[in-house]
Amino acid sequence: MGALDYLSNFCTITTRRKKRKPMQTVEIKVKMDCDGCERRVKSAVKNMKGVKSVEVNRKQSRVTVSGFIDPNKVLRKVKSTGKRAEMWPYVPYNLVYYPYASQAYDKRAPSGYVKNVPQALPPPNAAEERITYMFSDDNPNACSIM
Repeated sequence: MGALDYLSNFCTITTRRKKRKPMQTVEIKVKMDCDGCERRVKSAVKNMKGVKSVEVNRKQSRVTVSGFIDPNKVLRKVKSTGKRAEMWPYVPYNLVYYPYASQAYDKRAPSGYVKNVPQALPPPNAAEERITYMFSDDNPNACSIM
């Protein structure tokens, strides 16, 4: 089939092809109460052009969509089902330096997650961070210090 497509390009009039969107994974927080809600959201997103896979986790109120898609279009499509939706605002607990910073800890977050806020990251010139990096395995000069 590949050879036929190649040869058909020489015989037909070429048209401009749209640039393809990059492969992305979009995570959306959607409040779902029952199987019907889950089915409605999943079928609405699955029928979009460019979607490769849709995973719904009702316990975490999370929808994960992978494919060649625009995140804002996916969010609009989920909102069109009548559900309140927003981009997934949480990151894993172990990826944040200060998980108990103001506004980072959220009681409604799934276990093991905190909100992604800029206050949870260390300041760029943090002294304690430089000292701990001095003895880290990631530092190539660490063995000369020890």
